[in-house]
Amino acid sequence: MIHEIDEALRGLLAPAVTGDVAFEAPTREWAARRNAPTLNAYLYDIREDLARRERGALAERDAQGVVTRRRLPPRWFRLSYLVTAWTTRPEDEHRLLSGVLALLLPHETLPEEAVPGSVRPISTALPLSVGVPPAESRSLADIWSALGGELKPSLDVVITTPFPVAPSYAAAPPVTEAEIVVQGGEGARGEPRPRVVRRISIPGPREGSGS
Repeated sequence: MIHEIDEALRGLLAPAVTGDVAFEAPTREWAARRNAPTLNAYLYDIREDLARRERGALAERDAQGVVTRRRLPPRWFRLSYLVTAWTTRPEDEHRLLSGVLALLLPHETLPEEAVPGSVRPISTALPLSVGVPPAESRSLADIWSALGGELKPSLDVVITTPFPVAPSYAAAPPVTEAEIVVQGGEGARGEPRPRVVRRISIPGPREGSGS
């Protein structure tokens, strides 16, 4: 799933640069090897969006509305990318970052055509944010220090994506008949009365009822 979001982000950023969109860690060694204008989108943080966690099992229904399988709800994860521009001149780097802002700011969600096919059955609305300060536990200074490089202008791009939880499991067939048993008790002379047994049919879900 993560690599598919990488490719979706690459497609969004590509129009802003004539060179490459890279996902390697922007270390000193990596910076020394580049030979063309580059946008780097380094995935520095992966964490679950706990506010989106659901409880219980979800039902999967057939065309008649009958529950056929049950599965756990997907878990949503925030993928945080540190987007930086790399050229020989700071002015050009600033121009590239301006291009990134122009491309991403109009979107509060990942454009529907960019949503990976594996995610579409779950959701086509994947939240996208740009320039929002990172979590307190992930300061930019600490990130650059860990990378061994000098602090550069950067944009924090966050895409929140669902991750399916496997496996799903088959549901029991629907109940179509019930049996009602009425205990007879005792008659006037103490003899047992016969039990009354009644079978009734239970209608299935009506089309479009959602029950």
